[in-house]
Amino acid sequence: MIKYIVKRVIYLFITLFIITTATFYLMHTIPGDPLTARVQKNLPEQIRVNFERKYGLDKPLYEQYGLFLKNMSQGDFGESITYPGVKIADRIFSTAPISGALGGTALVVGFTLGMVLGIIAALNRGKWPDYLVMFLAIIGIVLPSFVLATLLQYVFANKLGWLPVMGWGTVKNAVLPVIALSFGTIATYARYMRSSVLEVINSDYILTARAKGVSEFNIIRKHVFKNAFIPSLTILGPQIGGIFAGSFVIEKIFSIPGLGFFLVTSIQDRDYPMIISSTIFFAFLFIVATLVVDVLYVIIDPRIKLSED
Repeated sequence: MIKYIVKRVIYLFITLFIITTATFYLMHTIPGDPLTARVQKNLPEQIRVNFERKYGLDKPLYEQYGLFLKNMSQGDFGESITYPGVKIADRIFSTAPISGALGGTALVVGFTLGMVLGIIAALNRGKWPDYLVMFLAIIGIVLPSFVLATLLQYVFANKLGWLPVMGWGTVKNAVLPVIALSFGTIATYARYMRSSVLEVINSDYILTARAKGVSEFNIIRKHVFKNAFIPSLTILGPQIGGIFAGSFVIEKIFSIPGLGFFLVTSIQDRDYPMIISSTIFFAFLFIVATLVVDVLYVIIDPRIKLSED
């Protein structure tokens, strides 16, 4: 396993290099520049020249890229153009915990409820609990999170006044964004778990356990859940990596000062260093989460072997 992990770490750095290069050059192909995005276009030429010189935008693109790689290798991602004087690393590490708290809570809620609902639906196949869970799953898949967020704000904040419309810092502030962000996750895991459980309970070893008189509770606890959980684990890796990256729109709608909120602002303002650095951060989390899930496969089911070729 050690050899496999080392190989994956090498691939991680290669992947990050490719993502960094692609993001850097793609960002610079977008029409406009940071100064034009922030202020009016008819500026004195000297102001524009000074701005470009300050942030190195007057240099050839390959020189900008080389300088960025050099600084990044030293742990320096530069300063934000949108927020002058603010170090990008400081901005990421100050806002990422907020996005992580929001996304992590939504993932835990979505994963837990989705697994439970999927098991309930499978054990009641063809009955009303099954139909109800599948109906909710379909709604969760087809209904975008930003539409659900708007509906939640309208009903529970504007009409009923039970919860705040926006903001962050209290439990009440987190309720609506977590619901909006976790609803799709609940639907996804409910469908996956239902299919997995139905496949497992029709297996020969489950029929054998029942023939030996093993109670239904022990069959579900010892055999069904463990074996049905593994396929659902496949989609857990990308979702763990997406904890920080999956809440852009929700953070914007609820004015949550997380990393997603500032990244959306950076994209609007063509803040190249912030966009590239955030993309690298998200890619790193995604790759690491996928590696962790692969290792968890072996821990949960030792029969699974990791290929070291």
